[in-house]
Amino acid sequence: MTNALSKLLKTRDWLLADGATGTNLFNMGLESGDAPEMWNDEHPDRITRLYTMAVDAGSDIFLTNSFGGNAARLKLHGAEKRARELSRISAEIGREVADKRDRTVIVAGSVGPTGEIMAPMGALTHELAVEIFHEQAEGLKEGGADVLWLETISAPEEYKAAAEAFKLAGMPWCGTMSFDTAGRTMMGLTSADMVNLVEGLANPPLGYGANCGVGASDLLRTVLGFAAQGTDRPIIAKGNAGIPKYHDGHIHYDGTPELMADYAVLARDSGATIIGGCCGTTAEHLEKMHEALSTRPRGERPTLEQITEALGPFSSAADGTGDDDDGPKRERRGRRRG
Repeated sequence: MTNALSKLLKTRDWLLADGATGTNLFNMGLESGDAPEMWNDEHPDRITRLYTMAVDAGSDIFLTNSFGGNAARLKLHGAEKRARELSRISAEIGREVADKRDRTVIVAGSVGPTGEIMAPMGALTHELAVEIFHEQAEGLKEGGADVLWLETISAPEEYKAAAEAFKLAGMPWCGTMSFDTAGRTMMGLTSADMVNLVEGLANPPLGYGANCGVGASDLLRTVLGFAAQGTDRPIIAKGNAGIPKYHDGHIHYDGTPELMADYAVLARDSGATIIGGCCGTTAEHLEKMHEALSTRPRGERPTLEQITEALGPFSSAADGTGDDDDGPKRERRGRRRG
């Protein structure tokens, strides 16, 4: 499948993705509990600024403000009938930003989880999940997204449903999962499980990987797990900017721009091709990440010790590979949510 992202990947050995959506929108005045996707219609100037900040900082790819833009999530705000519309607007704004540049910038249509539990444990059937994802995919396609970008998924059933929906929409896609429980997703998948899942799909993604989770160190351990499987498919790393901490009534992430610069280079050397940030990652972080990727020479694949020395300890000793007894033990911390 010929598309803008595939073409760009052939010309570069790393691409910089964007940073956080929620963190940056909260800094612009978004209130906790509000649906960010409503701002696509109500405050398009702020969404334009969100995208522009990432591109100005050097991002080759930015995600649209449509993470929670599916009917299941928007139902919480009485806006389930606007899923296709709000996703379309998010991509239209992105298209305007990208097309003004004299370089290729990829508009990635963000698709997050439905927030529902898949059958048989929950009420969300495969057919309904495909329908929900397909509706959003069509909106993002209409708005001009270059690629669909599934992210923060925990359940393999939801990943499969999205893959089927994206095929119906005739769109290329990438997909990441969140590994936040001792090297596993909330539903128990390991990095090796995800590679097997991806390679077994009838409509596999262009690239796959991990986003969010519990910190940059843990995410890179997962990236090493992907690389160990020997797949040729591009690996994506979008780690949080450090660890969230509560201060003066707000959640702040303790990762400095310098730490995220180190993370970006380690992610590249660990085997990732598409590198960005997740929660807490601002334009200042992205600028340092871009500078580091552009100027620091490629190194050997880092060891776990080198990762923790640079970025801090893992949140758990277990890495989700089944070989935990062979790995170095790390300081154990309580589970966090980004």
